[in-house]
Amino acid sequence: MDEQRAHRIVFANEKGGTGKSTTAVHVAVALSYLGAKVIALDLDPRQRSMDRYLENRRETCERRGIELPTPACTVFKGRSDSALLIALERLEKEADFLIVDNPGRDDPIARVAAENADTLVTPMNDSFVDFDLIGQVDPETFKVKKLSFFAEMIWQARLKRSRATLQNARPEMDWAVVRNRTSHIEARNMARIEGALNELSKRVGFRVLNGLSERVIYRELFPSGLTLLDKGHLGELGTSHLVARQELRGLIKSLKLPKVSARAKKL
Repeated sequence: MDEQRAHRIVFANEKGGTGKSTTAVHVAVALSYLGAKVIALDLDPRQRSMDRYLENRRETCERRGIELPTPACTVFKGRSDSALLIALERLEKEADFLIVDNPGRDDPIARVAAENADTLVTPMNDSFVDFDLIGQVDPETFKVKKLSFFAEMIWQARLKRSRATLQNARPEMDWAVVRNRTSHIEARNMARIEGALNELSKRVGFRVLNGLSERVIYRELFPSGLTLLDKGHLGELGTSHLVARQELRGLIKSLKLPKVSARAKKL
């Protein structure tokens, strides 16, 4: 990859509880396992979920005397758009992939990060509460009535990027809406959400991907900083763990990141 231009992957959802940071960490570690140099940027200096996860990972490695692929991580504490853009430009010179974990709330700086993504990943639970982030539906027909503010913002950012792609050499933005935690959703509700997502995706141009299902394992991994890819360090694995790992492999492949999809089977 161009040593001056890391591929920017921004995980953004203004609602909390969607598995955003967990997904971001697993993608970051997966890319590290594939030999890429990865740097993570946590944009939430209060919660710093991604930074804490990777901090726990480093401590586990030290405590157990093991080495595991671990992305570098820094917490952004700046307060201006220009400071963020400077940080992005500085960090991307040192990595193949720059992964940004936005806070789970509306935040002016987070908006700038989303607008400057090469790949924008928006994890969501299969509920119309989460769907409301990107669009509103008719309560009777469940047809999409209009875009949300967030979807409008990304639509405009993608148009702007498309016009400037030849000048700044960055790729057009790829927007992926990732459906997390789908295991316990009632079938009719799931079908309604799927229909609304497909309708909106045709209108706005995002891709709908399957993400990480609701599993206890993800909540158990945080204290150790381990991920589903850390074979041999997770103890006895059940069938659900193996299925979850396959889900992660599928997500990495479907993200279609530069020079990655073909190697995802190695995870």
